[in-house]
Amino acid sequence: MTREANSPGGIAPGPSKDEGLAGPSTAVLPAVAGGVAAAKAQQTPAAAPRPRAVRRTRKARLRLSRLDPWSVMKTSFLFSIAAGIMLVVAVYVVWTVMATSGLFDSINEIVGSVVSTPGDTTPFRVEEYINTQKVMGITALIACVDVVIFTALATLGSFLYNLAATMLGGLEITLAED
Repeated sequence: MTREANSPGGIAPGPSKDEGLAGPSTAVLPAVAGGVAAAKAQQTPAAAPRPRAVRRTRKARLRLSRLDPWSVMKTSFLFSIAAGIMLVVAVYVVWTVMATSGLFDSINEIVGSVVSTPGDTTPFRVEEYINTQKVMGITALIACVDVVIFTALATLGSFLYNLAATMLGGLEITLAED
């Protein structure tokens, strides 16, 4: 007698008259063992190319429900420092271009012709009133005030956004993957 694991009780009946002493037909066993692979091979032939699938854009909807005021303050402080540095550099560049272009000489001539008297020995010089050091000092002061104001307003804005988001739910953002 032959044993099979799938038969009830683990014992299969003996060979039939047609099978002889060789046992069950071996043609059935590969089909059962490879039945899953054979079914997959019939569904998707390996030689045939797959049709190109249309690429869909994946989208995700997110809700911005809270801003951390501490992170907003740190980020706005760094951005305002960068903006202050850019302001100082921009004013210096513009001031240098104005000085080298001869603008102040033209202003001295125009104001001197309007204000001067015939017996005046000292000519009018605009550089005595407005010079590079004064302009850069005022620019640095404005940049420092802007850093403080921008940081405070951004932090206050995050608190106000959190209050509004609590009542209204916050901003909805849709992200798409290309």
